[in-house]
Amino acid sequence: MNENHPEPQPAVAETADLLQRARAEIAKVIIGQDEIITHALMAILTRQHVLVEGVPGIGKTLLVRTLARVLGVDSGRIQFTPDLMPADITGTKVFNLRDNSFQLAPGPVFTSFLLADEINRAPAKTQSALLQAMQERTVTIDNETHILSPHFTVFATQNPVEYEGTYPLPEAQKDRFLFKVAMDYPAEKEETELARRMITGPSPEEALEAADGPQGTLNPEGIDAARSSLAAIEVGAEILTYVVAIVRATRSHEAVMVGAGPRATQGFLLASRVRALLEGRDFVTPDDVRSLCPPILGHRLVLRPEYEIEGVSIEETVEQIVSTVQVPR
Repeated sequence: MNENHPEPQPAVAETADLLQRARAEIAKVIIGQDEIITHALMAILTRQHVLVEGVPGIGKTLLVRTLARVLGVDSGRIQFTPDLMPADITGTKVFNLRDNSFQLAPGPVFTSFLLADEINRAPAKTQSALLQAMQERTVTIDNETHILSPHFTVFATQNPVEYEGTYPLPEAQKDRFLFKVAMDYPAEKEETELARRMITGPSPEEALEAADGPQGTLNPEGIDAARSSLAAIEVGAEILTYVVAIVRATRSHEAVMVGAGPRATQGFLLASRVRALLEGRDFVTPDDVRSLCPPILGHRLVLRPEYEIEGVSIEETVEQIVSTVQVPR
């Protein structure tokens, strides 16, 4: 650390060490995928949600279960299908003949970490059942509001190569996700290690349940404490100006029809603090902000049709936008 940024506060250093231990435990099951693990931890600590794109069979469900095991909370899964109804997500009231009364049968949304698998397979009416839960952490059933877990985090997945019979997420719902990230195929070395484990054991699924598998490094109270430590991460005035400049630049780029809104600004400020924390710093740098541009901005921008026809990608556009904004020194 330089003289302008001395050693981080003990609480920050302790939390950073705890999170690195959590990452090590997760790595006992999840081979590779360091980026998605980082983004998942960012979303959890900032009370946000993640939209994951990835082909089937690369461990999305296993990732959520492993996160829940290591962080000491419960998890659930919803397989979205065209016939899924809102009540299948939130739950409903059922009549109890013994008590002669209606009682709540809670749906899978009553959990801490929720995997919403192939969320774009369900129609908009069902997708919208998650909106109130994601934003307010409550659900309303028969005019009664029920509070969800304070650690409620949605990991929604989409298959990037199969669109037949799907319903694209509306812009308002995509904006509620802090990140959109790609969970890609493992590298050759990692895939070879996965194959070896399948032969010699334990497989990733077996490792998750094994006695010497991933150990809990946090609990609900520990997650709350880690969140509280984020307040000690310094965000300088120049960083604040830099973030606002990037978000506003998305609204004036010639290729962009709809730019990022204020939620993107909030997302940058929240996630950059966690990134600094994960690296053991108590201050945010411009590099923290720049590294978050693709996952925060990618799903919030709508390109003009003429640019899409020409093959311009969101990734290229985000890179161009960021390059036009002066980096603070």
